[in-house]
Amino acid sequence: MYAWRKHKGKSEPVWEELPVPPTPHDGFLVKLLASGVCHSDQPLLEIEDRPNFNEKYILGHEGCGEIIEIGEGVKDSRFKLGDKVALLAVPGCGLESCTECSRDLSQLCSVGMHHGIGQDGFYAEYTVVNARAAIPLPEGIPPAVAAVATDAVTTVYHGITRRAEVKKNETVFLFGLGGLGFNALQIVRHIGARVIVSDVRQEKLDAALHLGVPAGDIVPIGKSVQSFVQEKGLQGTIDTVLDIVGKHQTFEDAQQIVRIGGKILCVGTLDRKNEIDMKIGIRKRLSIIFTYGGQQRDLVEVLDLISQKVIQPQVELGRLSDFPKVLKDLGSGKIKDRMALVSDLVDA
Repeated sequence: MYAWRKHKGKSEPVWEELPVPPTPHDGFLVKLLASGVCHSDQPLLEIEDRPNFNEKYILGHEGCGEIIEIGEGVKDSRFKLGDKVALLAVPGCGLESCTECSRDLSQLCSVGMHHGIGQDGFYAEYTVVNARAAIPLPEGIPPAVAAVATDAVTTVYHGITRRAEVKKNETVFLFGLGGLGFNALQIVRHIGARVIVSDVRQEKLDAALHLGVPAGDIVPIGKSVQSFVQEKGLQGTIDTVLDIVGKHQTFEDAQQIVRIGGKILCVGTLDRKNEIDMKIGIRKRLSIIFTYGGQQRDLVEVLDLISQKVIQPQVELGRLSDFPKVLKDLGSGKIKDRMALVSDLVDA
């Protein structure tokens, strides 16, 4: 098979031929039908010395495929040959002795696989996964949508529902309507909370308007967020800020506009370091919440919402062989939302 790999010492992905991996006793051999491209693929190419990272590994942490072999140790009757499954990149080991899985932090497990994050992932024609990583795909969901859902939807779903615990009676301010942000918008609207949105691209704001966000809850391009909040009389009303961007300006604005006792959910990392205004944080008694990835139950719920068309991720298709160009296009903003790649073995 062919795959894109990260080689230690190289910041560009390497396209190379590799043997198809053997089917694990406790999992599946999967023919990949789609692999999602993520902004974090670029920093992963630049990381050299992180513990538990292999010197060479297959990139890609969003995947969906078809089971073509089942390990002898798999007894779960939900799975059979030919089934389509969404693939969770970090399923955790599930052991009670695990310091993370035992605390309901399976996505931070250091023992289980981290597909595409230092260990073999999904920019390939085939992959192997533990049964814990495979989630049956509901009827009617395209593989490209399912692949993107494993991260671009599941990450914000976990953050919004389990970390920030957004409720129907809240007012939410959302920074960023890109690949994750537009999914976050749909999740918040499904919860029933009021959502105010900001983005630097007019087409994204138009899409929010089309989705049903009132024009008065959309920050115009070029308008200061803090001025908008003041002029609209929103001071003291914003319960939760979802910062999907993570820039200096968005994080500063978030601290200024959130109400006393409010929450800021940090998802985006466009600026690696941001400053907390300690006086504001203490005076308002803010909760600044970080989140990472999602879990099996999140992905199950996300796929169910997608099957009901409550969430409709926007996905473009590309070829696996074009990954380097697609990654550059994503970084430069040429891709509207998210891109999923298929190999030449799969009909796009």
